[in-house]
Amino acid sequence: MAFVKVSEVLRLADEKNTSAIAFNCVDFNTVHSVISVAEELQKPVIVMLYPGHCIDNNWTTPQAFAPMVKAEAEKVKVPVALHLDHSSDFEYIKGAIDAGFLSVMYDGSTLPAEENAKNTKLVADYAHAHGAEVEAELGCVGFAANESDQSNEDMYTKPETAKQFCDMTGCDSVAVAIGSAHGYYSKTPKLDLDRLKAINEATDTPLVLHGGSGIPNDQLEKAFKLGINKFNVGTEFLGVYFKTVCKYAAQFGGDDKHIILDMAIPVQEALKAYLREKMTLSHI
Repeated sequence: MAFVKVSEVLRLADEKNTSAIAFNCVDFNTVHSVISVAEELQKPVIVMLYPGHCIDNNWTTPQAFAPMVKAEAEKVKVPVALHLDHSSDFEYIKGAIDAGFLSVMYDGSTLPAEENAKNTKLVADYAHAHGAEVEAELGCVGFAANESDQSNEDMYTKPETAKQFCDMTGCDSVAVAIGSAHGYYSKTPKLDLDRLKAINEATDTPLVLHGGSGIPNDQLEKAFKLGINKFNVGTEFLGVYFKTVCKYAAQFGGDDKHIILDMAIPVQEALKAYLREKMTLSHI
């Protein structure tokens, strides 16, 4: 199957009452590691690109990233999907679709509900006309650095509006706010699983959980059974990358001879070790 749409991976997850895992990647080390371990474990996987890593941090571009993911996906048999993570810029989203992204996320979560729905529909109409899919966000998944984002139920997704939003926008999946947050948690998050159950009962649209780094596995497993079909991981995964680079560089005490050229292998080995453990959460 190799390179497929995100909806195909989510369908496989839903059939097994579990979730696919989506990893934020930034370069060949991350992409190659994710796809290699997915093939090794025979776990369908989603590779994501976060626009901020391109715009703010200059790691790559959608135009460079998409062909690299496709090339790696063509080497394996396990389903691999490509997704553009949070973007509120319609023009950027269009460019990603033109570059080969078959799934994009329009994030209008900080806007008033009506404006979020209106913009999401515009993006979905464009994406569908060009063979792509759209993930939306209903409610607002905040940041772990701001502890109030996790507990502020005003930011949570309301089950009674879920079906209306999904029907109105035509989105293919929707990220829900149920107590998770982006970044490193200062205290253990507690997902509102009753709310998740109600949201899942209200709509047939696949549900997405953001802010996956640091949520206890027992909560994740319950969330998967209650309707989460896509689970995003970024902070934790890229943290392994950073720690490995620091540890590797420290071995040489300032002697930089061949240090960059030799670094990719230990980085990939560390990432793969992490991925082998993380991917066992998905029971596809």
